[in-house]
Amino acid sequence: MRARVVAVVWWLAVAAALLLGPLALRDRLPDPMATHWGTSGAVPDGSNSVTAHMITTVILWTGLWLLFLLLGRARDRRAARVTSYAGMAASGVLLLGADASTLAVNLDAPAWRATLLPGWHVPAVIAAAAVAGSLAGYLGRGAPDERSPRDAAPPALRLRKGQRAVWVSRVVSPWLAAVSALGLAGVVVTGALTVVGVASGGLVPRLLPGFAIVLVAGLASMALTVRAGDDTITIGFGPLGWPARRIPLSKVESAWCERLSPGEVGGWGFRGLPGRATIMLRGGECLVLRYRSGGRLAISIDDAERGASLINALIAERVPS
Repeated sequence: MRARVVAVVWWLAVAAALLLGPLALRDRLPDPMATHWGTSGAVPDGSNSVTAHMITTVILWTGLWLLFLLLGRARDRRAARVTSYAGMAASGVLLLGADASTLAVNLDAPAWRATLLPGWHVPAVIAAAAVAGSLAGYLGRGAPDERSPRDAAPPALRLRKGQRAVWVSRVVSPWLAAVSALGLAGVVVTGALTVVGVASGGLVPRLLPGFAIVLVAGLASMALTVRAGDDTITIGFGPLGWPARRIPLSKVESAWCERLSPGEVGGWGFRGLPGRATIMLRGGECLVLRYRSGGRLAISIDDAERGASLINALIAERVPS
C-alpha cells in the first residue's frame, strides 16, 4: 500500500474516532463538558461545549497531519519517511488518548465541575504516543540495506587533476525522530489549547516549556549530515546541519567503511574514548576516519563506502604525503 494512502487512511481513522466518540456518548456527557483540570486533578478549571471540543480536536489533528505529511516530502526519502510515520503516529495516538481520557471522566457526570481526572491518565497517554511514534518510525525505515562487510576497504577512486567532487550523506535516528515528533505534537497541542482559551491555566500551560525542551533537544540530535569535498569533511547536526564540525583533510590519514553496533561503542549518541570517538545514531554502516595523530572517529552514516572512497581520493590528490 502506498505511503500516501496509508497517511490518508490514518487521518480518516483518527478524525472519525475524534468525531464519533463524543457523538456516540453525547447523551451521557454534560454540556459544557470539562476539558481541563488543575495540577491536582481534583477540580476541573476549564470547560467547553461538546461541539466545540470535537471541532477543536479535529482541527488540531488535521494541522498536525498536514505538517507531518509535508515533512514526508523532503528530499531525503528515508529520513522523511521515518519523520512522517513517527510524527503522524505519535500525534494521532496522543490526541486519541487525550480525547478518550476527557470523555471517560465526563461520562455520566451531573456537571462538568463534578469530574475527576485520575493521575495516571496523562503519563499513560504520553507513553502510548511515544511507543506508537517509535514503532512507526522504526517500521518507516524499511528493510535494511545490504552493505559491505566489516572493515571493508573502499574501491579505488581516481580523480583527474583539479577535478571537483563532493559526497553528501544523511542519517536520521528513528527513536530521536519519534521524540521530536512527540515534542512537536505536545507544543502544538498545549500551545493551541492555551491560545484558544480551552486551557488557560493549570497543568497544560506548564507542560509547554517541557515539550519545547524535548522538541529542541530531539531536533538537535535526531539527524546527522556528512559532507566531504574540497579540503574539508563537514559533520552537521540536526535537520538543518547546524551546528557543524569541520575536519581538514590534512588531519586525516585514511578512511574506510565499518559496521558497528551501539553495544560495541558504548551506546547511542556521542561516545568518546581516548583516541577513539564515535557518533552513533543507528547501528550498521559507519564511516571511519583515521587521524594522522593516531586517533579515529567513527560516524554512523549511509553510503559510507562511497564517502570513504572519495575521501581517500581527495587525500591522495590534495594532501602532501
